[in-house]
Amino acid sequence: MTLRFGTDGMRGDARTELTVDVVRALSRAGAEELGADAFAVGRDPRRSGAELAAAVHAGVADAGGTSTDLGVVPTPAVARWCADRHVAGAMISASHNPWYDNGVKFFASGGSKLGDAVQDRIQARFDGLLGERHAVVTPAITDAHQAAAEAHVDAVVSSMEGRRLDGVRVVVDAANGAAFEVAPDALRRLGADVSLIHAAPTGTNINAGCGSTHVESLREAVVEHGADLGVAFDGDADRMLAIDENGGLVDGDQIIAICARDAKARGTLAHDAVVVTVMANLGFRRSMEAAGIEVVDTRVGDRYVLEALDARRLSLGGEQSGHVIFRELAATGDGLLTAVQLLDVVARSGRSLAELATESMTRLPQVLKNVRVATQPVDVDGPMAPFVDASLARMAGRGRVLIRMSGTEPLIRVMVEAETDAEAQMEADGLAAAVESLFC
Repeated sequence: MTLRFGTDGMRGDARTELTVDVVRALSRAGAEELGADAFAVGRDPRRSGAELAAAVHAGVADAGGTSTDLGVVPTPAVARWCADRHVAGAMISASHNPWYDNGVKFFASGGSKLGDAVQDRIQARFDGLLGERHAVVTPAITDAHQAAAEAHVDAVVSSMEGRRLDGVRVVVDAANGAAFEVAPDALRRLGADVSLIHAAPTGTNINAGCGSTHVESLREAVVEHGADLGVAFDGDADRMLAIDENGGLVDGDQIIAICARDAKARGTLAHDAVVVTVMANLGFRRSMEAAGIEVVDTRVGDRYVLEALDARRLSLGGEQSGHVIFRELAATGDGLLTAVQLLDVVARSGRSLAELATESMTRLPQVLKNVRVATQPVDVDGPMAPFVDASLARMAGRGRVLIRMSGTEPLIRVMVEAETDAEAQMEADGLAAAVESLFC
């Protein structure tokens, strides 16, 4: 089966699906459809990254273009390079997925993610190129790893406008991923006292029991070091979750709520509105309403958040998963920038992260269940409608249900929010069982 674009590029098992030939054809299609004669290429440190980056360079050369190799850098560093130099780009990463998966996500000239129409054109061209024989082409490649890493750190440090983080003790979990060098560098330049864990990538340990999807060791490290907080990145460092001084998780909803309330108080929240996806917790929505902040909803995926931010000329948005976009500072979600902006609020307020998180919103119990399916159904909403209606009726307006296909994996995701953990768990279990009976 031909690989397809999901909510964040195209992903697959690099051992069997997302092969060198596939990535070369995809990159040629991307370069042609984007009309780009210059490409910047970055990657995270998973084992397949170097050979797939070479395949991107070859595909760009097939399309008649030249390329710059940025090496192992976070996704937002690629976006920033593209924005600064008005070139297109590609990031080789499967984000939070295991080491054996990989992916390609493109940036248009200027550093923006692609809209659906552009992705559809690339997909169609890619489908036509698959299986074609490649001519022998020698790519014209410029090495710019050090320059890209330094530019990214410089931009994040500059976002503080001279403010410092002196005395703030932070533990950084780099997920054995793309942030393992730039994150401690930026935070130390700002004066933070940094302890670093999971910052020794081997190619097969990315996201393995660490990072934003596995925060257990970060919790332990924060408490053990007596740190003010901890920050956990995903594999390509475009998102971040935090751990407060007591070991409590502070998710993307809470981070956005903290930063939105702070920005509104300082008069810097554009139009007193934020953008989030339909996954945002009901407690977040109640908090924003109480603070006089409008909530704009989008589909799941940070590129949809970005589209809404630009359409409404807003300054802050993101996802519960930790993709946060400070639109006046970056063209995409940036885990390191988010960490610095959150630390800035902590430092300026003189409050602990636990206090800020508690004051910013009351998170309603939320249960997420993933049901793996062999094939993606065309229609999930229709068959599930009676089950969803029954669940909402039982909660009598005190909760929320969302059922959707994953954009990155063969999963149907079930989300239930309710007033109590027990109620949320019961409804989620029942809905997941209905999904299994209908689609598995």
